[in-house]
Amino acid sequence: MIIRILILSILLYPSLAPAGDLPLEKIKLPEGFKIDIYAENVTNARAMAVSPSGVVFVGSRRAEKLHAVVDTDKDNKADKVYLIDDKLAWPSGVTFRDGSLYVGAVNSILRYDDIENRLDNPPEPVVVIDSLPKDRWHGWKHIDFGPDGLLYIPVGAPCNICDRKEPYATISRMKADGTGLETFARGVRNSVGFDWHPVTKELWFTDNGADEMGDDIPPDELNYAPKKGMHFGFPFIHGGGEIDPKYGKGHTKDQYVMPAQPLGPHVAALGMRFYTGTMFPEEYRNQIFIPEHGSWNRSKKIGYRVTLVRLKGNKALGYEVFAEGWLQGETPWGRPVAIIVMPDGAMLLSDDAADVIYRIYYEG
Repeated sequence: MIIRILILSILLYPSLAPAGDLPLEKIKLPEGFKIDIYAENVTNARAMAVSPSGVVFVGSRRAEKLHAVVDTDKDNKADKVYLIDDKLAWPSGVTFRDGSLYVGAVNSILRYDDIENRLDNPPEPVVVIDSLPKDRWHGWKHIDFGPDGLLYIPVGAPCNICDRKEPYATISRMKADGTGLETFARGVRNSVGFDWHPVTKELWFTDNGADEMGDDIPPDELNYAPKKGMHFGFPFIHGGGEIDPKYGKGHTKDQYVMPAQPLGPHVAALGMRFYTGTMFPEEYRNQIFIPEHGSWNRSKKIGYRVTLVRLKGNKALGYEVFAEGWLQGETPWGRPVAIIVMPDGAMLLSDDAADVIYRIYYEG
């Protein structure tokens, strides 16, 4: 399995041009929007979190590095990139709370205290919990604190399709000190992105569908989880109701929660966010943006873009492309991963193949 992951890393992360040579002019955005490079040389940039002072912390997966990015002169382009740690196991997930940076590695949650004042000399991390599964297949984490003050942590299935006991294929949550770990949602194959509606405070999350079932089966998913205890089907039911040929006998889709919005098949929908700023036009506020990392297992590639799901209340109204151009023909030059909304309302977007963070903004 490790060899398979290494081979995929070589295929999916080719050597790319320096950030100054990236063809940003190929990115298509709605009228009035622009895209620039916010930070470069951020190796394998994945999940991001911004502190109250504006420091952007960036996790990685294959690079096993943790960075901090700072725009000291406030010109909307970072001028310092700090290496916080390079000895972690796939520290993909990051979130910031009460002066501390929380990091989700494969089997542990770590905490860096007073980190904003120690970027030049980072502290040793405090281990919050280290009893999570050690499997690296779907073992990387997207983590965040919910409106309830609890830290939400997904544990993906350690396989393509299999039926394993909890905590696999779940989203769990716990107190900030690592106590009170409990399962919030089940039947979640591999969620690498979730957020809470700014008004209702209810959870929405992306989930990556199974591989090797064909080009167009199953779709990735955007799911709505307003309460604890919901089951989203995996491994018995895939996508919008595809019954698994091995594990699905005796199961029907009405036993489980179906996606709020089916997404493209194998697009690898990752770090979704609600847009909570005021820079973008009103029609984008409290709507869902989804970076699609891009397919590796289709005869014709799709994804490599940012999509938009428009909501009315808790109902998805549609699924459309917001930004595209990282895929040219069958050749990708970048892979979008995660989004955060900055205090000025601009949107930062990480790219773990081009090793950059983009800034998407609106000038009207």
